[in-house]
Amino acid sequence: MQGKFILVIVAIFLLAVVVTAVVKKPAADCSEKAFKKFLAQYEAKVVPLSKEVALAAFQASISGNDEDFQRSADLQIQLNKISADPSEFARLKAFKAAALIREPLLKRQLDIIYDSFLENQIPIAEMEAMVKLQAQIEQKFNTFRAQVEGKTMTDNDIEHILRTSSDSHQLQAAWKASKAIGRLVAADILKLVKLRNDAARKLGFVDFREMQLKLSEQDPQAIEGLFDELDGLTRTGFAELKKNIDKFMAVRCGLDTEQLQPWHYQNRYFQEAPLIYPVDLDVYYQDKDLVRLTAEYYKGIGLPVDDIIARSDLYEKPGKYQHAFSSDIDRNGDARVLCSVKPDSYWMNTLLHEFGHSVYSKFNDRQLPWTLRDAAHAFTTEAIANMFGRFAASPAWLRDMSLIDAAEVQRIAAPSRDALRLQQMVFSRWAQVMFRFEKSLYENPDQDLNRRWWELVEKYQLLKMPAGRHEPDWAAKIHIALYPCYYHNYLLGELLASQLLYHIASSVLHSAEAQNQSFVGRCEVGRFLVDRVFKPGMRWPWNEMIERATGEKLTAKYYARQFVGEK
Repeated sequence: MQGKFILVIVAIFLLAVVVTAVVKKPAADCSEKAFKKFLAQYEAKVVPLSKEVALAAFQASISGNDEDFQRSADLQIQLNKISADPSEFARLKAFKAAALIREPLLKRQLDIIYDSFLENQIPIAEMEAMVKLQAQIEQKFNTFRAQVEGKTMTDNDIEHILRTSSDSHQLQAAWKASKAIGRLVAADILKLVKLRNDAARKLGFVDFREMQLKLSEQDPQAIEGLFDELDGLTRTGFAELKKNIDKFMAVRCGLDTEQLQPWHYQNRYFQEAPLIYPVDLDVYYQDKDLVRLTAEYYKGIGLPVDDIIARSDLYEKPGKYQHAFSSDIDRNGDARVLCSVKPDSYWMNTLLHEFGHSVYSKFNDRQLPWTLRDAAHAFTTEAIANMFGRFAASPAWLRDMSLIDAAEVQRIAAPSRDALRLQQMVFSRWAQVMFRFEKSLYENPDQDLNRRWWELVEKYQLLKMPAGRHEPDWAAKIHIALYPCYYHNYLLGELLASQLLYHIASSVLHSAEAQNQSFVGRCEVGRFLVDRVFKPGMRWPWNEMIERATGEKLTAKYYARQFVGEK
């Protein structure tokens, strides 16, 4: 009986093996043909919805209306849900694991789409909570207007007071009023930071900041090392410049240097250089049509923007987003800009900057797959924007655009050069604050962030915290809430802007003089940028694109040569 029982068990076991073998699901097809089919299905869903999301966000930024923000958030959630689909992510993981996708453009798309899915592999409820909370914070920023001694003021109004007034009482009132938004959003930002961290940790990252950098192909340690290098390059020079600023501001405001406060530095964050040199760039723009100048300039270098201008929203409106941005609506030529233009040098810089982003988007390679039809990295488009924005303060550009004559160029050449150097040094130190604060914020959001903010401001910008102040001034900076762990890209963009400037001067314009270039009327500059920077899109990782375009990987040496004096 026992032997028969064993035979029966063996027979049952063998039958089970046979049945299992028969019903076992065949291995997923991970061939290139299968991935092409996956891509077609993915794009059919993502491409039209991405356009709807971009249009809705643009409209909400213009109107500030509740219903527009709700629609924008709802559409963003729909888009995020596509890349949150666990079954689709499983397919992507299978494609990567099989390693059968070898055609370069297909493999590049796989890597990029995989990373975009990875960051959304969190519970739908958590993703929706983050999107809705961010939309609520954005609306608060959009609709906030500072109240100064009973008067409602825009950001432009506040900046005008800070730049032009020497009355310490008025300056203090305007500066403090501009920071009031921090109290309105700080609690929500902290909640959002913790939601972001929770999501990132569920995906295996230390925190949200590490996830953001790694999924954008940046090594957090390498970026921090670069910021340490820039800190060393700029620390001494900035300290000397800061003494000059303090002396100027003390005289201007009738104070001793020890009495100076953050509101005496002509900007809400001391991220723009104070006007301490004998050149007032605003006078060259005060009666000019800045939008027309922008159109003329870009047309002259072979990158016409009239169609972009026609789609853009360029002037102040109640409830409208008070900052500036460029939006690539569809990766198919529909780029547009939002800003609040006033006739001064700040907005000339901003227009040149934002339309630099837009031409990067407009002149992409439509032959590339949709996924790759974007900037090589966020900071590479910042580099283009920064390179063009700098021209607003350039005597050569002002001359070549027929805004000043040769005699005026001679008169303002030295102070303009000093002012541009000061601007870069001031911004570099401010970027250190932002980079290191966000690192600290995501490492420990429960610390005394108000104190931490001022520790960094004091260390890198050499500004002292006003006595007795304990306000969430960090929360007043919109980027911390809405563009998290991004700010370092602005400084990386400045490095690349200098690298591109020197390369274009020597290799495209065949000039040994990079500092006084304006590119006005030089169509070959536009052709170079389209062919070597814009059209490659995301075909290659960002440093490979930079090396192919300039002959070198990203380096700080040209930035140092231009602004620090390093050879």
